[in-house]
Amino acid sequence: MNGADRPPRLVPLLYFGTAYVSLALACVLAAIWPRAVAGFFYHSWMVAIVHLITLGWITCSILGAIYIVGPVALRMPMPARRGDYVAYGLVATGIIGMVAHFWIEEFGGMAWSAATVTAGALHVVSRILAGLGRSSVPASVKLHIGLACLNFVAAASAGILLGFDKVFHFLPGFVLSNVFAHAHLAALGWATMMVMGVAYRLLPMVLPSRMPTGWSVFVSAILLESGLLGLFVALVCQSRWTLFFALVVASGLGTFIGSVVWMVRSPALKPVGAPRVDFAVLHAASAGLSLLVAIGLGLALVVMPSSPSSLHVAAAYGVFGLLGFLAQMVIGMEARLLPLAAWFWVRSGSASGTEPPSPHRMRDRTLQAIVFLGWTTGVPAVGTGMFLESPLLVGSGAWALFASVAIATVDAIGVVTQSMRRPTVSVRPAA
Repeated sequence: MNGADRPPRLVPLLYFGTAYVSLALACVLAAIWPRAVAGFFYHSWMVAIVHLITLGWITCSILGAIYIVGPVALRMPMPARRGDYVAYGLVATGIIGMVAHFWIEEFGGMAWSAATVTAGALHVVSRILAGLGRSSVPASVKLHIGLACLNFVAAASAGILLGFDKVFHFLPGFVLSNVFAHAHLAALGWATMMVMGVAYRLLPMVLPSRMPTGWSVFVSAILLESGLLGLFVALVCQSRWTLFFALVVASGLGTFIGSVVWMVRSPALKPVGAPRVDFAVLHAASAGLSLLVAIGLGLALVVMPSSPSSLHVAAAYGVFGLLGFLAQMVIGMEARLLPLAAWFWVRSGSASGTEPPSPHRMRDRTLQAIVFLGWTTGVPAVGTGMFLESPLLVGSGAWALFASVAIATVDAIGVVTQSMRRPTVSVRPAA
């Protein structure tokens, strides 16, 4: 791998840093004010916390990870340019503005902040789409990632329209239906589609396993995208076709899960130094379980009549879908990506050709175990607390997640610090 193809250092770290701060802030806000979270979920404080997770943690993590995944796994160089730093500034400024304006219920400023986030993220999305054309990865993987980028544009546009609608009230239809449609377009179309596309390349490296090929990889993208577009329209129109398109979406997710099961059953030789218990794999497995729970709750939600009980199910569905699946899948992938990037950074800075330490040894195993325990207990506690409207459960789970995020931050800083150490160069004494 030549210098132009190596992962850049600063841009992904800026995005990852913003992501960690955002998730930590979301957890601590939910922990301090659990009563504001455990009740009816469509209010400005709750929406601010949700966007800290969706934009601050998930989207910033994806944008940062693509600078590493691109050259390492997708055969798609992503060198940092001046525009990438401007884009990061727009994303970070927009997220701060959105959360702050949601908190004070100033929706005009929130809409303009959403446009600012979109402008920055579109720069990265356009680079991804341009790079896919030169990438040598299978067309099925390109399809997932390309559709995810297009879905981001659609979801961001819908979000901006919803923001301005809070001020000018011009959108037809029921407000909650429009919000649910936007949320699914963002969570399923952007985040989940991107996670699936990257997972098809990254999970075989993490497990390790054989690389999945064949029609099933195409089918997962086609089913998810067609079901999602139909679900979006059905939710906006409050159509009876909602259940049908929800089943199509579930089929697409099920096809992806089937591919993951195939990868687990098709192991490859582990590299030298790989740990016997891999916490990246454990996080991915836990995220998969949350995905199954979210699919079940989502299908139940579609067939249930509107009632207080359905709102409780919707709240739990959001927790297991966003926190349990997407947010934890990001944790699992980042657990492997950051040490891998650090390995490249150390190697590129070694003029003597000294081999850097193995990426498998850069993480603190004790800290990783504590982080995994926090996620394993925190997500079910928050999800159950939202379903039962229990501030005690929501607060306890949120504190557990906050502790996990704080410890994961310390561990990540340790990895980055190792990448900044200069390799020792042995000097021969003069004759």
